[in-house]
Amino acid sequence: MTEAVPSKLSWLDRSAGVIAVPRLYFPGVLASLVIAIAATFLSEHYGGPVMLFALLLGMAFYFLSQEGQCVAGIELASKRVLRIAVGLLGAQITVSQILSLGISPVLTVIGAVLLTIMFGVGAARVMGLTRSFGLLTAGAVAICGASAALAISSVLPKTDTHERDTVFTVIGVTTLSTVAMVVYPMVIAFFDLDHTGIGLFLGGTIHDVAQVVGAGYSVSEESGNVATFTKLLRVAMLLPVVISLSALYHSHPDTAAGKRLPGFLVVFAALVLLNSTGLIPTPLLALIKSVSRWCLVTAIAALGMKTSLKAMAEVGGRSIALIVAETVFLAGLVLVVVTWKT
Repeated sequence: MTEAVPSKLSWLDRSAGVIAVPRLYFPGVLASLVIAIAATFLSEHYGGPVMLFALLLGMAFYFLSQEGQCVAGIELASKRVLRIAVGLLGAQITVSQILSLGISPVLTVIGAVLLTIMFGVGAARVMGLTRSFGLLTAGAVAICGASAALAISSVLPKTDTHERDTVFTVIGVTTLSTVAMVVYPMVIAFFDLDHTGIGLFLGGTIHDVAQVVGAGYSVSEESGNVATFTKLLRVAMLLPVVISLSALYHSHPDTAAGKRLPGFLVVFAALVLLNSTGLIPTPLLALIKSVSRWCLVTAIAALGMKTSLKAMAEVGGRSIALIVAETVFLAGLVLVVVTWKT
């Protein structure tokens, strides 16, 4: 009879623990979501990249991540919610979209991604920056901007400057992508390219998907379609690149990278396969894309709240020069290939 009391208390303790977990994370996650909603409102009503708005608004609330009830939830949103967002990005890609481009654009995109990453690592070494920082910035530039930066960041070693470097990369590629959306269509007009060639250039060089769509369709519908498909092919490169980096740092036990294939990459690959076979109903597919977008903006808002302006000021001119150099390298490389083919 006396032994039943501890058992009952133990059950009550466990129940209390289950209830306490949501309470622990709720304030910080809610704060991140509110900033994400505000960033989305600003983006939709006044224009501009929603990711950049989320980061800057988040940085204004840096104090919430230092102490108080929001700390645990902000940490959760910046890591767990981020991984959910990246995993769900697989719903945007199908194998048929990739194959519809033909072999030449596929080889162009694969070569451009790999060469840009190699250039970034080499340039980082010349500038006295770390290899991880070169991989992070070059991967973001070569693949899909902020989304790639966050995905690559999740498998790189967690150093003292890891989060600062990630936020800098997101801000850098988002800003450069916005500039490219405006400048690249004007620059490409000086070259004698058809609409397909223009689409290949814009889709192969601009960092973020939204800016690719805006730039492509500002030229013509055909250029917009080709640019969008080309960009999705670059997004598809996220999976092999992140898997390769995860395996690379897995082979070094002294790093803090994961010891197995991250679950969000498995989800990413599974969604690509399911979407390619048409097994995902259209309403569910739209819901997955919407959830992914909201999770991504929420995670970036949380990441912004964990970053101080003082830390960003310490990044330095070499880091800015590196990400600009990577962007120029990618644009020059794709332009040479496209004009040579034409």
